[in-house]
Amino acid sequence: MRPPCLPAVSVFCFALMLIGPGCAHNTIPDEDAPSAPPAGLVRQGPGSDARPARMPGYPMPYKVMGQWYQPLPDARGFRQEGTASWYGRDFHGRPTSSGEPYDMHGVSAAHKILPLGTWVRVYNLENRRYLDLRINDRGPFVAGRVIDLSYGAALRLGMADNGLAPVRVVALGAPAGPASDGRVPAAFTPVDYRRGNFTIQVGAFRSQENAQRLAQSLVQAYRVARVQPYYSHHGSDLLHRVVVGRINNLDEAEKYEAMLRTNGFGDAFMVAE
Repeated sequence: MRPPCLPAVSVFCFALMLIGPGCAHNTIPDEDAPSAPPAGLVRQGPGSDARPARMPGYPMPYKVMGQWYQPLPDARGFRQEGTASWYGRDFHGRPTSSGEPYDMHGVSAAHKILPLGTWVRVYNLENRRYLDLRINDRGPFVAGRVIDLSYGAALRLGMADNGLAPVRVVALGAPAGPASDGRVPAAFTPVDYRRGNFTIQVGAFRSQENAQRLAQSLVQAYRVARVQPYYSHHGSDLLHRVVVGRINNLDEAEKYEAMLRTNGFGDAFMVAE
């Protein structure tokens, strides 16, 4: 767990979309690329500048084993727009929420509610680059940010220097089979992202006593209220976040989040457990 230090208001946009794989370090061979690539978003990777065509109203096509595929929308898909950030040296080598060590030079990301292990496609809306990567951590817990990229991913998306960038995040799904050498799987299985275990963060404190005091005051009204420790964005300060509720349906979690905001917790946002 490696969130920054303040709660955020997260605005999620869910669309009917399912798309397939692509990877910054699994490039399209020149001999397999279209002879006259039409205009489109630029896939990032060494020697990879193929620009696949896009059908109006549909996700980007993708290429597997030398063949192009045009994805169809899927009701179980997930799509979100907002600000991306990145995290680096302070967390390098620390365990992620998935248990694996964080590699700042690798390609991975932290997300608040997508299942750990989910592959997503991240579009940099400023420079039209995109990158496929796996969610292996939780965060970013800071206002206005929707995904926290590894430093390696930020470099490939051309946002490492600025630190922040407007992005679109589209879930690809879970791997349909094993992937070797850390490469993007050849196929994905659609995932129902609206099912899971969700809670709502309503506050974050340096003082454990203050966090416990707030949690205790919320138990009677919300039944479930507890304190969870975590490290700040700089990796050195131990902070304490207060979360309420335990919901297994994203639709209900969204309603719960809206209710908490109406009740005075304007920075409340959902987190997957």
